[in-house]
Amino acid sequence: MSRPAVEFWFEFASTYSYLSVMRIEKAAATAGVEVQWRPFLLGPVFLALGWNDSPFNIYPPKGRYMWRDLERLAAKEGLPFRHPSRFPRNGLLAARVALVGAQEGWVAPFARAVMTANFAEDREITDETVIAGILGDMGLAAAGVIARAQEDANKRALRVQTELAAELGLFGAPSFRVGDELFWGNDRLDDALAWACRP
Repeated sequence: MSRPAVEFWFEFASTYSYLSVMRIEKAAATAGVEVQWRPFLLGPVFLALGWNDSPFNIYPPKGRYMWRDLERLAAKEGLPFRHPSRFPRNGLLAARVALVGAQEGWVAPFARAVMTANFAEDREITDETVIAGILGDMGLAAAGVIARAQEDANKRALRVQTELAAELGLFGAPSFRVGDELFWGNDRLDDALAWACRP
């Protein structure tokens, strides 16, 4: 009998995705739930909603609250945090590489390393040398992985996955899906896992 599963939709530029990426594997293992990693891009989703930037930038009071909230939550989880000098950073290359990682079985450690680079070390995850360094630290052949990530078929797969996110009604990240049930936000991770395990 297969284990229950949760789809984990995340974005490398997303602050609250940082928290979920760092804790989902342990939480899911404890719950006995399989994680299906779904990297996607929030930019096209936001544009479809009429936003040309992160809502945390569009609405400054919301942004100020979010950064303080993130500091509190990171401290609670024992995670390092440094306010990025640029927000949001473009996560396109990282998402393409993560899609390859999801197929090859190393997406989780890669996602954690990229999120750490962005939200704990204030490094430019848009920079191919940063991504290559992360892959190298993981013992992967960085040039080959990045070449596969930049192939037309993989680029198209990420576009399709992002379009699917919009079709499914996702409007932010992180989001979790269990069947047709949608849970939005880092604070709904445990609820999603519980729903996956319900009788």
